[in-house]
Amino acid sequence: MRIRRLPALQDNLIPLLEHPRQRQAAVVDPGDAEPVITALEHGEMELVAVLYTHHHRDHVDGTRELLRRWPRPMVVGNRKDRHRLPPLSRPVTDGDAFLLLGRSVEVLATPGHTANHVVYVLPACVVNGQRQPPELLCGDTLFSCGCGRLFEGTPAQMLGSLQRLAALPADTRIWCAHEYTARNVAFALDQDPHNPVLHSFARHVEQLRQAQLPTIPSRLETELQVNPFLRCHTPALQAATGKTDPVDVLAELRKRRTG
Repeated sequence: MRIRRLPALQDNLIPLLEHPRQRQAAVVDPGDAEPVITALEHGEMELVAVLYTHHHRDHVDGTRELLRRWPRPMVVGNRKDRHRLPPLSRPVTDGDAFLLLGRSVEVLATPGHTANHVVYVLPACVVNGQRQPPELLCGDTLFSCGCGRLFEGTPAQMLGSLQRLAALPADTRIWCAHEYTARNVAFALDQDPHNPVLHSFARHVEQLRQAQLPTIPSRLETELQVNPFLRCHTPALQAATGKTDPVDVLAELRKRRTG
């Protein structure tokens, strides 16, 4: 199985999971049908699953057109959001697991951006004798060098969700839903200006964007060193915000980032 990110709308990145030998694919948060249809038709793939992390329109609005062309995929989302999502054939809740394109998928509840946001984790596995790293399909909970706005959740909920993701294996690849990295890095440098790893990461991101390349996927081991929202417990971010409780640090960072 492989994962691609499809640019869509203004800055969305739609993860497309593909099994080339089976000619099957799954899509996460299809806010726009056109790039998904183009990719599937070019690869002669059948759409077998649609996964939602949350209900926002830029994550679901492509569904109707996709279902016109591929009418029988498994449609997965948080059962608590059934009233806000397109019809689900596989409602899930925190701790559920299912098979997708030959890989196990685990569901984690990550409230904060929305009340019922979930993420999908594909644990590490061995394919043809080679270890495949874990994959995190995290919607708008965690971004590279950032996190989602708190539209419905509280800072305490978001901190708990981020701490849960921070506990995943260090080599986890992070597939978030937006290309916000350059702006996030600029903000992080303002808050954490003496972080040498962050400065190195900023140069890497600048090179990628100048070459018109995506910054996603990121890796958790990097995010733990550069993402201020994963570093709310550190003296540097506590000093920058004037707060000591990590919940208060996150709340202040989120307030400053939203502006």
